[in-house]
Amino acid sequence: MGRCRPYTAGMRLFAGLVAGFTLLVASGTTEAATTLKFGTLAPQDSPWGREFKAWAAAVAVDTGGDVVLDFAWNGQAGDEKLMVEKIRSGQLDGAAVTAIGLGQTGVMDVLAFQLPGMFTSWAKLDHARDSVQAELGREFEAKGFTLLGWGDVGAAKTMSIGFEVRTPHDLQGKGVFTIPGDPISPAVFASVGGLAPRSLAVPEILSHLGTDVNVLTVPALVAEQLQWASRITHINTTTTGFGIGGLIMSSSRLRGLTDAQRTPFLSRGQVANDKLSHTIRNLDAQAFARLKASKVAYEPTEAEKNQWRPIFEGVGKQLCGPVIRAEFCKEVWDASR
Repeated sequence: MGRCRPYTAGMRLFAGLVAGFTLLVASGTTEAATTLKFGTLAPQDSPWGREFKAWAAAVAVDTGGDVVLDFAWNGQAGDEKLMVEKIRSGQLDGAAVTAIGLGQTGVMDVLAFQLPGMFTSWAKLDHARDSVQAELGREFEAKGFTLLGWGDVGAAKTMSIGFEVRTPHDLQGKGVFTIPGDPISPAVFASVGGLAPRSLAVPEILSHLGTDVNVLTVPALVAEQLQWASRITHINTTTTGFGIGGLIMSSSRLRGLTDAQRTPFLSRGQVANDKLSHTIRNLDAQAFARLKASKVAYEPTEAEKNQWRPIFEGVGKQLCGPVIRAEFCKEVWDASR
């Protein structure tokens, strides 16, 4: 997933592209159009959704209506685990996913970026990701996927309903959840102890908030876009990790496009990704400022933060080797220091 901001000029361009695409459809030039189906958890009116729609309109115009991008929004194609399975079976051509979805391709190394305590800033994550980008690209290709572009989701904060979460003890006995395909959250909860997580797909979470789920750790922008923020009362201002993702596609499907189709598809996709790359972090920071102003915001003391360190270190030791290649964990760790 990536990053975006609406601008007046951009919306005029978008309207013009849509108008051009409508004329192409009306003239019948799309009769033999190649439709590329993508899944995403993002709502279509989110920053990600707006940029994806602009990408689709631009590709339609550039190819004379020969390539149509069809997005299934808001988890309509299933959770990320199911979306990746659908790419394998040919039901989808690609998907915008978080690191959990990227890991479902079989490239579990990418989950090293989500290990709690791995990074202290976006700059350090960027440096580490750039240093292993080519290596991960080869890993995706070996699994039959092409990584079209990286994306950021936001800086994760712990949010809760009715109480503060300062230490691991504060989390015990609370209502937490795990997302299918994520090995990290279950490891954290097991290390904390006294928890019985529910397994929930992302579209299911909202209906559980305030009943059997009262804690979540996500970026502020995600909490707003998926309407979770309306249920939250407390927010821990400490960043626990940095959420990333990417846009993946079936390698065979991409190779099956003609040069005239592939070139504008990729080039326009790069433009969309670059726009998102320059704005999502700012939008997430703005969302965090809004939540701080409207919720009970608190900053744990250094002593309270230190209580999490053995939990995070234990999770890293538990997953680096059995789940994520130990040498890759070290590579990312070294690059982040």
